[in-house]
Amino acid sequence: MTEDSFDTSLRKFLKTVGVTSQQRIEQAVREARARGQLPPALRARMTLRVEELGLEHVVEGEIRLDEA
Repeated sequence: MTEDSFDTSLRKFLKTVGVTSQQRIEQAVREARARGQLPPALRARMTLRVEELGLEHVVEGEIRLDEA
């Protein structure tokens, strides 16, 4: 594998992760709003695992839902 093909493959994977994660969060927010159970912010955690490399990377953050 060349560096270019690795970079392209990695970026494609990360784009898929970003797009599908955003879609799932948006869907869950709509459902919570419909139930009247939407807080002003969400604590989020994303865990990336690559078992073959022994890699586990955790990113935590806050998603604001109120008018800021």
